[in-house]
Order: sequence, then C-alpha cells, then structure tokens
Amino acid sequence: MIKAKTRAWWRATLALCLGSFIVFINLYAPQPLLPGLKETYQVSTLGVSLLMSVSTLSLAIALLVFGPLSDAIGREGIMRITLLLAGGCSIALAFAPTFESLLLLRLVQGFVLGGLPAVAIAWMGDEFEKPALLSAVGLYIGANSLGGISGRIVGGGAAEVGGPTAAFLAVGIMTLVGCAVFWRLLPNSRAFTPQRFELRKAASDLISHVRNPVLLAAYCLGGINFLIFINQYSYITFRLAAAPYLLAASGLGLIFLTYLGGTFGSMISGRLAGRFSPAACMMLGVVILMLGTAITLADSLLLIIVGLTVNAFGFFLAHSLASSWVGRYAQGARGSASALYLVFYYVGASLGGFWLEPFWRWAGWAGVSVGSWLLLSITLIIAFGLWRFERRQAIG
Repeated sequence: MIKAKTRAWWRATLALCLGSFIVFINLYAPQPLLPGLKETYQVSTLGVSLLMSVSTLSLAIALLVFGPLSDAIGREGIMRITLLLAGGCSIALAFAPTFESLLLLRLVQGFVLGGLPAVAIAWMGDEFEKPALLSAVGLYIGANSLGGISGRIVGGGAAEVGGPTAAFLAVGIMTLVGCAVFWRLLPNSRAFTPQRFELRKAASDLISHVRNPVLLAAYCLGGINFLIFINQYSYITFRLAAAPYLLAASGLGLIFLTYLGGTFGSMISGRLAGRFSPAACMMLGVVILMLGTAITLADSLLLIIVGLTVNAFGFFLAHSLASSWVGRYAQGARGSASALYLVFYYVGASLGGFWLEPFWRWAGWAGVSVGSWLLLSITLIIAFGLWRFERRQAIG
C-alpha cells in the first residue's frame, strides 16, 4: 500500500489530479462558446445548450457502466483509454460539419469522460493507505474545479483567436499531451483483486439506495441544485454576449473564475458542519444560492460577477455536505451509493436547459431567476426535512 507524502504517493496523486483536470477541461470547454455556436449553426438557445446537456447525461450513464466494469477488469486501463478517446473526440469536434454531428460527438465524449471519475477514487482505495487516501482525494476534487475553470478560459480564449475550431483543437491537443503524461505517471495497480461482476447484486444495491428516503433526499438536493447552478452559467453567457455588455468568448470564459467562490465554500463546509449540523449548512447553502441569483439581476457587470461568486459559494457548500451525507447514511455498498449521487448530479445538469428555457423565452434573465428560485425552494424544503431527521436522530 502507498503511504502518504512518499514519492509513489506524489506520483500517483499527480497523475490522478492531471486526469481529473483533463476530464473537466473537455467537459466544460464549450460553455463560453455557446452564443457563438448558436449564431454559427442558427439554432435556438435550448438547441445549443444541448451541447452541454448530452455530454453530462452520457457521463452520468458512464458512471454506472465503468464503475462495476472496473471491479472485474481493472481500473488503470479504463482511465488511460477513455482519456485518450476524449482527446480524439475534441479533435474531431473541431472539424464537425453540422450541428447534429457536433451533438453526436459530445454524446460520445461525455461517455468516455466518465471513465476516470467512475474509477479514480476506487483506484486510490485499492492502492493507498487510509491517511494517504484522504489527502489525495482532497487534491483530486480540487483538480475537478480547476479543470472546469481552465476549460472555459482556454475554450473562450482560443475561440477569440480562431473561433470554435481553434477552441476544440486547443483542448484536444492539451488532452493528448496530458494523456501521455498521465500514462507515464500512473503506477500499475498492485493491490487490485478482480471481482466477479453480479448484475443482480449491483442492481439490488442501487434500488435499495433509491428506496432509502434519507439518501434519496440528498440525491435530489444535489441533482436539482446542480441543474440550476450549471445551467445558469449557460444562460448568463447569452445575456452577457448581448448588448449592453457585448462580451467576446474570451471575456465569457473569464466569467467562470467566479467558480473560485465554490472552492472556498467546499473548504469551509466541514468546519461549518462541525459547528452547526450538515443539514442546517445545506439549508444555508441553498439560501446563499438564492441570494446570489437575486444579486445577478443587477445591471452592473461587477454586481453580476459578485452574484455568480456568491452562487458558487452557496452551491459548493451544499454540494460538499450532500455528497458526504450519502457516505454517512448509506447502509452498505457505499461505493454504489456515492456513484448514484453523481448520477443524479449529472442527470440534473443535463435537464436544466429544458427547465430554464421557457423562463428565458418568457422574461430573459429575470425569467431564469424565477425558474431558479422555484426549484431552489424545493431543495430548501428537502434540506429542512433532512435537518428535522437529524434532530430526531439526536433526540432518539
């Protein structure tokens, strides 16, 4: 087993953080390109938003496929091959002749991007001692958000120079280079023991998690919150690309630096939950997300950026605690319970355009805010229900 802070630990952790960074660069690079792609292909805001939705939906499906598959055939091979295929998809996206082919490639890319997130933490669990695992997971999750920010900045900046083709080529080349480094750094597994895959048991575990109301509530809270949070960023690009802001793709990419507010929210979530309660802090996160949405209604670009930063803080505060709630209350099969949380999380992201599009057509960004508050009211009620459950548990 690999010990914390050793040479082997640093090498493996760096490899997995790089892999995570690559995944989220590819997943989110098209987001600042949406207004330009809308005009290029003459599609609706809902139609162009599908470029994000189909990839997150297929990634969610991939989590259910690659996780159990890795238990039978091993994990590092899945990570290496899927990262390589993801880079190939980005190169192909640069030369997609039609919007339909663009959508199909994003669907395929989303699926292969699910390979690493589905198995990376399980690989760490196989190879790392427990203290080494805890340290590595924190860095790995940090690489997720850094990759998401970087993908949008790289995509927007490259598009400013050479349009969407340059953006996809830049991300594709970065991915292939990073993949070569990943292949070299990642050690071969030494502690992995193949397990016979039993479809019936896997399905039974998933069904039991969904039937557990305490887990289902956390799944819905995470999924609905992400539905609103990530798709607000898509619609804000349409608002800021239009008058009076007229931001170019590079400027839209920089908007995603507001994600750093979420990094801070994740960092203090454990401290807040220790002082108060996880469910109470989930409620706080939802309220902050609602408040940030209200701030974005201002006409000032500075206040819009402040509102988005507040949104990121509130969302990641609630998300961090909801995901840890699943690990705490799952009755066995914690791996599949956590994977199911991510499935709800990414399915929620894929459905957000369908929910928010009618509100956008009705009243622009003000409509998106109303649509956001309606669903966030539901997650606030869910968090309140979890808080009451916590109180009953404490009394009992």
